[in-house]
Amino acid sequence: MALMEYDLEPQGLALDVASGAVDLALESQLLGDPARRASAESEATRLMVGATDRIDANRTARMELQDLLGEASRPWLGTTLHEQDLDEALEEVATLATAGFDLLRIEVPIGRELAMRMENAGLDVPEWQPRGLAGHAPIDPQDDGDPAPAGSQRALAHLRRVADGVAAERRGYVRLATSVPALGIPDHAVVAAFERIDLAEADPLTEIVAGGVDPDRSLADHAFARRLHRRAQTLVGVGAGPLIVAPDLAVGVPSDAVTRSGRALACQLLSVALAVGDGVSADRTVIGAYPPWLTEEPDAVARVIAEVAVRRAIFPAQTLRFDEPEAPDAGSGANTSTAWPFIASAALTRSGETAVIMRRRDLDPRRSVAEGRAAGGVAAGAVTAGLARGLDGVAAAHAVAVIAVALRTLDELAERGWRAIVHDVPDPRAVTGLGGDAVAERTEAFDPLTVLDGGNLS
Repeated sequence: MALMEYDLEPQGLALDVASGAVDLALESQLLGDPARRASAESEATRLMVGATDRIDANRTARMELQDLLGEASRPWLGTTLHEQDLDEALEEVATLATAGFDLLRIEVPIGRELAMRMENAGLDVPEWQPRGLAGHAPIDPQDDGDPAPAGSQRALAHLRRVADGVAAERRGYVRLATSVPALGIPDHAVVAAFERIDLAEADPLTEIVAGGVDPDRSLADHAFARRLHRRAQTLVGVGAGPLIVAPDLAVGVPSDAVTRSGRALACQLLSVALAVGDGVSADRTVIGAYPPWLTEEPDAVARVIAEVAVRRAIFPAQTLRFDEPEAPDAGSGANTSTAWPFIASAALTRSGETAVIMRRRDLDPRRSVAEGRAAGGVAAGAVTAGLARGLDGVAAAHAVAVIAVALRTLDELAERGWRAIVHDVPDPRAVTGLGGDAVAERTEAFDPLTVLDGGNLS
């Protein structure tokens, strides 16, 4: 209705609404007129059909490119872009894809809503600054393009073209993945569908526990996003589960590795179940193989192998993602950086071929790819030689105990709700977290997104 009243393009109106320049209260009243409502529904349907056509075209393009160029051998090797400016990111994508990486993750900057809420709470906002500001190199005066962060829609479109160009040269499809901050999931689902992003990381339970997002808000955001991901056939990434310490804070006693791992597994189970419930098939889901912090625990190798074995048993069709821990601080004495490729190789014997190895972004690209390929090759050889037998010792004990904790956590969630895993939840009648004041009960029967699901609006 507002589009017709103000004669604006959809994006222009969206920006005006977001900034507060346009208040939709008047338009909601105009919807009471049957003739105006019919016109508004017709326009909304037209726009949604156009959007769906664009999503379908990208999905077809992906399938045709994969057929033409071929798939990379499993496990896929991935890493995260370091550069945050578009110009440098374009060069980095070309370098990493040429070096042999099959999946490149781009971190999306925080959106306007989250930034405003952080400012209102007195928190520092990690805003992106273009080159020439905040210590970056000066902007080239010959560059007539506006600077853009690597995770913006405009930048992702450019990065997609560069990745496709390198993929054609190396004869192997290169996937782009995105990591999206809290409250940005719905917006980015549209961007991912429009710009052919292959994998979108979207974990509502981690968002609720670690990000402090209101549960109703997070679940609604992710349910909306999955409708777009399903249509676009975008892979959906779910982490290994958040680090839950709320029960420990309540009693003042820290928990052990088994307890923390079991809680994480319970949350991962819920996130995957929600995705499946929204129609995301198992073969289009990528899940964390183990909590990254587990590599710093005693008997790390046995525990990681146990975690991978448990997840493969629970999730036989999902792709398991092996995340390399960040480099340790100087003087910390941690040796995870040196040992991790070997830990990954041992754990890959339990994952099967459907796996992704995510390497740290501060490593030499070609060496990183070579080590990753070697880890996958050694694991495949070990499986062929019959070394992937049943769990024993510490690994078996860890697996049994983690499953028990996960089941207990699920029971506590069913009985106590979010208080079982989120610390200091206020009265349930009040706003319970970040973004909760934007949650509203659905009362509108008309749903233009039915087009996404193949429904008939008539």
